Amino acid sequence: MQVPQNGEDFASQPWYHGLLSRQKAEALLQQDGDFLVRASRTCGGHPVISCRWRGSALHFEVLRVALRPRPGRPTVLYQLEDERFPSLPALIRSYVHGQRPLTQATGAVASSPVMRQGPIPRSFSEDTLLESLSRIELLRARKWSDSQPAGLEHVGWSREGHSDPGASPGPTLALTCMGSDPELLKPPAPLGSIADSLSASDGQLHVKTPTKPPRTSSLVLPDASEQPPTYCELVLRVPSAQGTPPGFQCPQPEAPWWEAQEKEEEKKEEEEKSFARPQADISFCHPGKSSGLLGPQNRPLEPKVLHTLRGLFLEHHPGSTALHLLLADCQAAGLLGVTQAQRDAMGVDSGLELLTLPHGHRLRSELLERHEVLVLAGALAVLGCTGPLEERTAALRGLVELALALRPGAAGDLPGLAAVMGVLLMPQVSRLEQTWCQLRRSHTEAAVAFEQELKPLMRALDEGAGPCDPGEVALPHVAPAVRLLEGEELPGPPEESCEQLLRTLQGARQTARDAPKFRKAAARRLQGFRPNPDLQEALTTNFLRRLLWGSRGEGAPRDSRLEKFRQVLSVLSLRLEPDC
Repeated sequence: MQVPQNGEDFASQPWYHGLLSRQKAEALLQQDGDFLVRASRTCGGHPVISCRWRGSALHFEVLRVALRPRPGRPTVLYQLEDERFPSLPALIRSYVHGQRPLTQATGAVASSPVMRQGPIPRSFSEDTLLESLSRIELLRARKWSDSQPAGLEHVGWSREGHSDPGASPGPTLALTCMGSDPELLKPPAPLGSIADSLSASDGQLHVKTPTKPPRTSSLVLPDASEQPPTYCELVLRVPSAQGTPPGFQCPQPEAPWWEAQEKEEEKKEEEEKSFARPQADISFCHPGKSSGLLGPQNRPLEPKVLHTLRGLFLEHHPGSTALHLLLADCQAAGLLGVTQAQRDAMGVDSGLELLTLPHGHRLRSELLERHEVLVLAGALAVLGCTGPLEERTAALRGLVELALALRPGAAGDLPGLAAVMGVLLMPQVSRLEQTWCQLRRSHTEAAVAFEQELKPLMRALDEGAGPCDPGEVALPHVAPAVRLLEGEELPGPPEESCEQLLRTLQGARQTARDAPKFRKAAARRLQGFRPNPDLQEALTTNFLRRLLWGSRGEGAPRDSRLEKFRQVLSVLSLRLEPDC
């Protein structure tokens, strides 16, 4: 079946189904190769290709890369992995006509589009508008030269056309709203987008108060003479500043808690405080928080939850997953999200300082357990692939790509990098000779990066000689210092262990001193980041503990739980590739 080519407006393509939930999309996919394109609620409205392959429904988020507007060139490019396309229909045609895998990790091939029955329904209800605001594409380029208040009629349109010549192209800016529709001002921004809004301090809103509020409708359909919309058929018309009601102030988009905390700390002045004795029972885990993926009572490794998690990770590319993991690790280590009450209780400003102190035992225990559960969950993602060899190979390649996205200079999450490398170097995983040979044949670049870059880097980090500069690292590798402070012995001969011990202790001391720098580095990397709530929860320690051992088994002693699960992984490894 041929994919239609009538125009580049993918909203008019019959394989585009608009805003559609994952469950409804999966119900429409009947046979291998069936696919459709939908707008995802959980991915900030980004287009997602849903495809059935080998009996499973897979979902692939299509990335949108914004470019600086230039005559005769597209302003947005679309990509799945490496290759970029000027439009979404061009991307679909390339993959469908060429019978190319949507991703090398899955090998899924889209061949038969599932046609939409009837036009995409239009609705002027508040719910539809709130869900579609963050996905409205620009209809027409506008020259940004008017500095008068009346020139703010199109606030929220792209400002990339008047950026400095040396400025790098950024993501498409989210639409903001002014005027008499305050309920429309808080749409969730797309993943990776940067909200650029004007406030009274910009010198653009000081105008004469009008006698009456404007009567201009907030919604209009696109004019026939304008370019067709690329995503949504509702266009936001923003009233001009001259029509702003008296006394009305445009509320700013709500910043994430880590950005708000960073701004607050930059303005905070040092104050004299009376000394309070630190408490020894400080934790950054919140076990009482309800789960959106697990019920109040759950069994270990529920198949339905594992299937949901698999689709969730396939929807996000390694860079996005790395930022989710960085956010979860910073919160678990007490680097971001620390309340003033917690600071007063532990006597320092962050967990990086607390873990070096005598009363930081609980935090050190939590960090060690977090590392272990991340390693076990990652090993389960590989050893739980009981299908063909290519499935396990794809899982290995995904872990290598995630490790590359976590390394210094990228996300800079070294605890996350240590957990992913712990999976790849785990005996139950490293013994899979057929799987590793297939990885070298099919994904040579990933195999070479693992052997020549990631393994030496991890060895240096464990020995205390790896990179730890806050400029390229957002969260340092603290596992060696934590193990040492908890009484564990360092591996290796005594003469080398002594030098490593000194390097580790000196590194822990420097980490505590540089804690404010690491906090700023992490906040910079997460600036403008809008996490997926389900993926953010799936990377927390409490969720992984309940997933692996169930709501009843998570309360067992840690050493006993870890040992039993390692035995389970050993059995799975032997079943996949028995000893000859």
